[in-house]
Amino acid sequence: MGALNLAEWQRLPITLTELCINTTLRCGQSFRWRKADTGVWSLALQNRIISLHQDPQYLYYRSIPPLTLLSPPTPPASHPPSVLEDGPDDTLELLKHYLNVGPDLSKLYAQWSASDANFARRAPDFTGIRILRQPAWEALVGFICSSNNNISRISQMIHKLCSNYGPLLGYLEEVAYHDFPEPSALAGAGVEAKLRELGFGYRARYIAETARMVAEKPEGWLDSLRNPEAPVFGGKARSAGKWSPNGREGYRTAHEELLTLQGVGPKVADCVCLMGLGWGEAVPVDTHVWQIAQRDYKFGKGKHASLTKATYDAVGDKFRSLWGQEAGWAHSVLFTADLRAFSERLVAKKEEVCEEVVVKTEEDAESRAEIVAEVVEKKMKVMKKKIKREAEVDEATLLLLEESKRRSKRRRQA
Repeated sequence: MGALNLAEWQRLPITLTELCINTTLRCGQSFRWRKADTGVWSLALQNRIISLHQDPQYLYYRSIPPLTLLSPPTPPASHPPSVLEDGPDDTLELLKHYLNVGPDLSKLYAQWSASDANFARRAPDFTGIRILRQPAWEALVGFICSSNNNISRISQMIHKLCSNYGPLLGYLEEVAYHDFPEPSALAGAGVEAKLRELGFGYRARYIAETARMVAEKPEGWLDSLRNPEAPVFGGKARSAGKWSPNGREGYRTAHEELLTLQGVGPKVADCVCLMGLGWGEAVPVDTHVWQIAQRDYKFGKGKHASLTKATYDAVGDKFRSLWGQEAGWAHSVLFTADLRAFSERLVAKKEEVCEEVVVKTEEDAESRAEIVAEVVEKKMKVMKKKIKREAEVDEATLLLLEESKRRSKRRRQA
């Protein structure tokens, strides 16, 4: 682990097959984690700064409570730091909840592989991907920012949002860490104009209006849309009802409710359902997933030639029929495998070839003797498969969400 001293860190036994933070934290679920040169990931979460590091056997973690520090100065627009409530340290329980470490991931991968040959081919290079249980409001704002955007730029936007409107918790290696702002902090006058100055573009209006709408609803409205089997941290799980091929009733209700908010279409609603509200059957279909559906699952022809609303639903139903109640989780593995950031893992196959090599040299300068050596050696050839990818400029945008309407033009008879 180099110069990193983990002696004072806590640790959780977990293998990379069950959780790989280097993949899970950068595959487009959460946009606030920062990775240092030491390999440490850090995030301001629920009134503390959490840092993570991982080796093949353990997840190392530490929690830093909010402190009043003298330097560097707090940005003028930042809120003062909150105070951590007295009581036992619940960081381990929070991490287990946030990282969703309960399900046996090896069994899930085996289940998905058994029902889908394409998943079985692609998944082995992308083990350890978990669907995070992040706060619903953070997921909602993050995915509103995802419209016509890529992961790097979304992360920059969210960082600006937190720096200007989130509570400052403290500094880690002279870097300021802000918790995520509440809806009320983004619902005030002037927020839209400020976000436009910060480079949010048309998303500024969506964020400000959605924040106002959520702030005006009864307290806890957004979390009331959660899957009761995946409650908020500290909540008690209960049944989510009867399974249906197009999703449980609670999922469909949550999806429709989210569509009433500004900047939320079917794809954003499904992202929030899956990664913020715990509905595992939600399958967000963006341009990457649409390409996967065409390439690997025979979409893109006939009545599903383009990504209309009907085709969007059909893709989700197809994946739910293959993978069941955690279809969104399995879909996220394939989504990650399709991202350019992870393309270095795509190794087609390895071939071990035995061949006879005869090595001859020129006459030695001193002995003038001819040296002939026959060598038989084994060589391992690694063949990397190059995959042509389109530019990653529209990572989270639907092609078409409304049913296409054909209008025939008729010439008027004279």
